[in-house]
Amino acid sequence: MTTVYFIRHAQSDRFTQDDRTRPLTEEGLADTLKITEALSDKEISHILSSPYKRTIQTVTDLSEKLGLPIETDEDFRERNAGKWHGENFLEFIKAQWEEFNYHILDGECLSDVQKRNVKALHKYLGKYKNETIAIATHGTALSTMINYYYSDFNYDSFMRIIDFMPYVVKMEFDEENKITNFEEILIIEKEYK
Repeated sequence: MTTVYFIRHAQSDRFTQDDRTRPLTEEGLADTLKITEALSDKEISHILSSPYKRTIQTVTDLSEKLGLPIETDEDFRERNAGKWHGENFLEFIKAQWEEFNYHILDGECLSDVQKRNVKALHKYLGKYKNETIAIATHGTALSTMINYYYSDFNYDSFMRIIDFMPYVVKMEFDEENKITNFEEILIIEKEYK
């Protein structure tokens, strides 16, 4: 059995427009210590992350506490929203969840995000078989992975977790990469800004 702790990043600074370099807020940085507290005794052997600043910052304290490097993988990055810049947020999100192939010019649809993230996950389930790993990622990316294994995870499910930053879930996988367990480990509710 392989255990994965998925970590949705802590609260980020929404005033930073560049998605890749958006840092955590001071509150978000403080909340990363709670992630370390929740996961430091879980025998994690590898820490993976989206290459975005906010995800790396989210697991930096855990990395330092465990003495493990953070391995980044571009495929765990957040959805590329293309030409969309945050206007009509709920309409855009709902449209994407209602039609997994819906996207804005130059952007990714949820189907593409899901394929990219699940492919990366399966790569590491093979590479780190029977180990315990942590993966720092994003709300949409994590949600599409949950939906891959639980098709009833939908728009309403996504809206339930939208303010969970950080949000840590535990998933266990058998030898054939089939999910055998899903648990919510840590929920810190912050207003999504």
